[in-house]
Amino acid sequence: MHDAPRYDPLEASPVFPKGSSAQPLVPGTVPRGTLNEDELLHTGRVMGAVSDAFPFPITRVDLDRGEQRFNIYCAPCHGRTGEGNGMVVQRGYKQAASYHIDRLRQAPAGYFFEVVSNGFGAMPDYRAQITVEDRWRIIAHVRVLQLTHNASMKELSPADLDRVKAGAAGTPAKAPAGHGGQD
Repeated sequence: MHDAPRYDPLEASPVFPKGSSAQPLVPGTVPRGTLNEDELLHTGRVMGAVSDAFPFPITRVDLDRGEQRFNIYCAPCHGRTGEGNGMVVQRGYKQAASYHIDRLRQAPAGYFFEVVSNGFGAMPDYRAQITVEDRWRIIAHVRVLQLTHNASMKELSPADLDRVKAGAAGTPAKAPAGHGGQD
């Protein structure tokens, strides 16, 4: 195995047709990962322009999955609240962006998709690690973080306002299952 026979790219070969180790694709072959017919789903763009739309309806199940994936892939740098203070940052890694700055709160969802897919600055790309659908779910969770971090009391429904007031009065709110509460 140590000296397994192999060809370097474009190396001459007496075995293959035309004497080259590099062979053309069989007609009709679609190379892996290139048949992306849904532009929005695979690029975050519509007709070439960055879009703020999501390619599929986001459900509660999608948000839960997005939170789970966020906590695995994003929270180590961005922190669980998205403030850019994750554990690796606390241990000396370059400061991650806070999702709560105006520039990122106003950025379209397609922008986040491009950054997660292709990387940006010190952030590596996660194209190989995170499926396309899970990238969108993570972005939906980021939007939830942004909304909850910047919500005002005027935007709350009367029922939510009552819950906030009850919590402020010292009554601990029970966390829903799967969100830090007892399952």
